Amino acid sequence: MQALRLALIAACAAVFCMAAPPSSDAQTVKLAPVEGDYIARDFKFRSGETLPELRLHYTALGAPHRNAKGEIDNAVLIMHGTGGDGKQFFRPQFADVLFAPGGLLDPAKYYIVLRDGIGHGKSSKPSDGLRAKFPKYDYDDMVAADHELLTKGLGVSHARLVMGTSMGCMHSFVWGEAYPDFMDALMPLACLPTEIAGRNRVWRALLIQAIQNDPEWKGGDYATQPVEALRTAASLLLIAGAAPIVMQNDYPTSDKADAYAKSYADNYLKTVDANDLLYQVASSRTYDTSKDLEKIKAPLVWVNSADDFINPPELGLAEQFARRLKTGKYILIPASKDTRGHGTHTWAALWKQHLEALLKVSAK
Repeated sequence: MQALRLALIAACAAVFCMAAPPSSDAQTVKLAPVEGDYIARDFKFRSGETLPELRLHYTALGAPHRNAKGEIDNAVLIMHGTGGDGKQFFRPQFADVLFAPGGLLDPAKYYIVLRDGIGHGKSSKPSDGLRAKFPKYDYDDMVAADHELLTKGLGVSHARLVMGTSMGCMHSFVWGEAYPDFMDALMPLACLPTEIAGRNRVWRALLIQAIQNDPEWKGGDYATQPVEALRTAASLLLIAGAAPIVMQNDYPTSDKADAYAKSYADNYLKTVDANDLLYQVASSRTYDTSKDLEKIKAPLVWVNSADDFINPPELGLAEQFARRLKTGKYILIPASKDTRGHGTHTWAALWKQHLEALLKVSAK
């Protein structure tokens, strides 16, 4: 398992390889990550805007398996959260648990697609050049693009599993309603299937306003990043994703907490682009899958954690929505020294037993 993790990290470091290098080890070749790009031509967004070429980047693990009809029958789509990208799933807390030989999502068995959503990673985004003229995409656009990537780009007409974390969790609900026959199983992790409102919307609105109200943003046409706005954004993101028990243990004094807060913001500023972040957070504005939950057909296991600032269990919303899922099950992981707040979605050891049960019940 450690060897696999090291191989994946090495292959997915700063420069990705377009194909696996020659090797006498057939297993190594099969499991090595492969990057690719699909270009969606004249992609029309729900806003009415169009891009002549929308680049959709992905990393794939494993190889497609075809059934007697010649159809790929082992595809797994895994979708990242806001501000993330596909390569985040190579972190050991996820990859070492699920992608290891014999793991629940062993690439020797599954064809795993880790895509960069619109506006993220190496897919088309505002910072490529259009800046604030980039189409104002939303979650429906992102899922429609992912569907085109799989069907037209990779030849996948049906998925064994569609799963996602945070924003990807919400995309999982969109997938289940927009394409109810496309997948055998759904696993949304860390979200609610309803309009983003209340505190969840407030912190997002504060982040958006911080960028738009910074004179250095200049309507999106800045020559240098609006640093003060991005420092505010980093602060909001840090609190929204914080795990209270872990942070109390890791930073038990004010000095340690202050030092961590500063280092987090300083490091964040090295990589973020203001327009990209603004679009990423704003893309949730039209999300609301609460109206059509009954359309979901695939077996579904939905997992949240009790220490999630973004999706607090005390709202009682998850239980209400879960009762409307015909084939769904809702799991709430209690807060502990092992959970990671909103980020519990990526610590697979905490919920892998539920994925295992889902794969068994949805097997055909």
